Parts: sequence; C-alpha cells; structure tokens
Amino acid sequence: MEITDRVESIIAPVLGDMGYDIVRVRLSGGNRPNLQIMAERRDQMPMTVDNCAEISRTVSAMLDVEDPIPDNYVLEVSSPGIDRPLVRPGDFERFAGLEAKVELRRAIDGRRRFRGRLVGIDDGVVRLETADGEATLPFEEIGNAKLVITDDLLAADESAAATNEGQA
Repeated sequence: MEITDRVESIIAPVLGDMGYDIVRVRLSGGNRPNLQIMAERRDQMPMTVDNCAEISRTVSAMLDVEDPIPDNYVLEVSSPGIDRPLVRPGDFERFAGLEAKVELRRAIDGRRRFRGRLVGIDDGVVRLETADGEATLPFEEIGNAKLVITDDLLAADESAAATNEGQA
C-alpha cells in the first residue's frame, strides 16, 4: 500500500465523521516532503480557513500517532478550489456539463491531452465532448483532470453558493 493510500485510510473515517470528504492526498518533494490533504465539506458549503485549520489539527494528531510517513514532512490542508481536480469517478458525473482538461497516463490514438465539456462517466469510461467530437477515456488511464475556469463554472459556483446560503 502506498503511503498516500495509507494516510487516506487513516484519516478518511474521522474526517467523514467531521463532515468532510477527502478530494486528494498527495505526497511530493525531496528532503522535506509536502503532504497535501485536499478536502471539501459534505454539505457543499465553501471551505473556510477555520475548516482547514480544524482538519489540520485533527490530521496532525492522527498522523503523529500512526506515523505512516517515516521522515519529517510539511502538512498542507487546502480546499479543492473552483478549478478543482477530478479524481474519483463520481467527480466526472457531478460536474457533467462543465469544461475540463484531462491528461492521460499514456496516449490513446496518438493523444494524451483533451479539453472539452464533461458528458459523464459510464462503465469506467469518461465521456468528454471536445472540438473534435466525443472522446471516450478510460478512467484508469487518467493521470490528471481538472475543471477549467469558464463563465459556466463561475455561474455554477455562484448558484451553488447562493443555494447553500439559503439553506444555512
């Protein structure tokens, strides 16, 4: 099991109980690695600095006890942001209709990079409407994917914030 998978398995249940979902866990760097925990609120309200601080304190205590990373590291807790990464199959369904950039681990039909409107995901295949027509991309071949900041994304974000404020 990779270190990031181990970290996620340690912290996910507690963060879930706190009302957060993990978007991504990433370990990068050399002499003093950076452990990035990207999280979002389950109620879809915007993440605040206080939310990140709460997660940071909790995760730090848990990782001090479990010690899954043998060396010293820097812990960074952040929100996914408006141009969030798409990392789980459900992300491709949740954000259908919005524009995304997708980079594959290896080329399919001579291409690794795609940009277009997300159609969704069916049976492990992400569907993306590009300028050249619909691209079907195997989810397991996606190396990186993220939303692209467009007027549609900004409008969707504003609409979600207004809806969430009305529910608060």
